[in-house]
Amino acid sequence: MLLRNRLFLLLPASPSPKPYPFALSLKTQLAFSTRSQNRRPHATSASKTSKQSQTVSDTARFVRTVLFVPPGVDPDEVTEDMILPGSNIVVGPYAGHSQIKEVEFVKSSGRAKDCPKDDRPEFAILGRSNVGKSSLINALVRKKELALTSKKPGKTQLINHFLVNKSWYIVDLPGYGFAKAPDVARMDWSSFTKGYFLNRESLVGVLLLIDASVPPQKIDLDCANWLGRNNIPLTFVFTKCDKMKVAKGRRPDENIKSFQQLIRENYPHHPPWIMTSSVTGLGRDELLLHMSQLRNYWDQ
Repeated sequence: MLLRNRLFLLLPASPSPKPYPFALSLKTQLAFSTRSQNRRPHATSASKTSKQSQTVSDTARFVRTVLFVPPGVDPDEVTEDMILPGSNIVVGPYAGHSQIKEVEFVKSSGRAKDCPKDDRPEFAILGRSNVGKSSLINALVRKKELALTSKKPGKTQLINHFLVNKSWYIVDLPGYGFAKAPDVARMDWSSFTKGYFLNRESLVGVLLLIDASVPPQKIDLDCANWLGRNNIPLTFVFTKCDKMKVAKGRRPDENIKSFQQLIRENYPHHPPWIMTSSVTGLGRDELLLHMSQLRNYWDQ
């Protein structure tokens, strides 16, 4: 079994201080269970014990199905301070050095078989063509023009490898769903990108970018379901979370909750997710820390 499949099998939805619009909280989960119990004031001692056990059971279920518990962490020992802000990601013992000190462009490939042939671990960044993919890459590495940012969706149509700290890759994949691209280009995207996913053994995981400023899009859900069916580990990275007011009338936190509800219908354990903004830097350090623990586990 590939190591990336081992990662996939280990994958498991209260206001918080700004800048995060909302966050998961074990305290909130426990408080909800306690309030439910207190609605019956005449409970016996035995029933209280039973309900306390139920509270523990509910919390354990919450940890196992809603949080992403990484390798090396006992779900029964998860505490609230182990959860990265603005995410469902628990930090484990494999989290380590996450600073980016240097990055260099290596090559662009028109076919999966032309990608670099070394065994360095890599993260593929994928999303709709106007999701803010290049902006996120530039924010992660703190270089404004490392990945080309364009006002024309679908500008990236090759597989671009960037070497980070001479030890691992960020892979910029073509955006999907750009309506103005010719049919041939869209067909080529499907064939060579799927070939990359299915045959790239150095792939640690996919960062699937979701635009939080718009309601859930079917094309994003289809992409997530395809990755899931093929046992390819993914992390949902919600972009544009700084846009608290949008023209379509729904805030990013509302769109994120709607998207997560749809994901829960297809995944028994929710994949990791995190909120980001390339404008404010929201989630940057937390995402890099999450990537470090996946990378270090893969590289052991």
